[in-house]
Amino acid sequence: MLKRLNKAERKFLDGPMSRWTELKYAFTIFYQMIIGLRKLHFIGPCVTVFGSARFKEDHPYYKLTRTLSAEIAKLGFAIMTGGGPGIMEAANRGAKEVGGLSIGCNIVLPEEQHINPYMDKYVLIDYFFVRKVLLRKYSFAFIVMPGGFGTMDEFFEALTLVQTKKTEKFPIVVMGVDYHKDLLEHIQRMIMEQTINADDLQLILFTDSVDAAIEHLKKFSIDAFNLKLREAKKRWWIFGEFDY
Repeated sequence: MLKRLNKAERKFLDGPMSRWTELKYAFTIFYQMIIGLRKLHFIGPCVTVFGSARFKEDHPYYKLTRTLSAEIAKLGFAIMTGGGPGIMEAANRGAKEVGGLSIGCNIVLPEEQHINPYMDKYVLIDYFFVRKVLLRKYSFAFIVMPGGFGTMDEFFEALTLVQTKKTEKFPIVVMGVDYHKDLLEHIQRMIMEQTINADDLQLILFTDSVDAAIEHLKKFSIDAFNLKLREAKKRWWIFGEFDY
């Protein structure tokens, strides 16, 4: 197995590296975080949409995402996605088509994750954990569309942060009731086994309705946090704050 890994991967699996190598690694992470923070600093309140990169534009989930994102953008939110194809493209496209701000935080991957053409601006990140911080940082709500391992990772991390009060009680909407029915059943099993509390289920709305999702965002995001559109701030070139 190790013979198939590249040199950098084998070195990482060897355990602790030299102090200098680990310091460079830490500075690389810090640099990517700062670039992301500077590029996304002025985007305003966002709703982040998670979902699979594999759905094509004729798929019902793609169409649902495109419609929902357009309605969210009409509320005044920027739409944030992972910047790739599939559900991410649909979300960025829906926002773009109604004049909303469309943002991407892409990840460097060997396949699937090409950049979609419907973003006003985006940042390209090497590390999943840096990307997830940026996807969450500017968002006042999260939409979970059908997806795979990555989508579940993003969903449960956001949910855990809300549950443990490490972040504000932002609304989380899971679209696609039939697709997620086994997930809901498992969450109910967690409640039965008392690994989570019964009221933790109230942190999530499972629905297929665009109207229900929009009303949920209005109540638990816009009204709850008294959100208003912000005027553009003066940019400071010394901090690299200019239009990208």
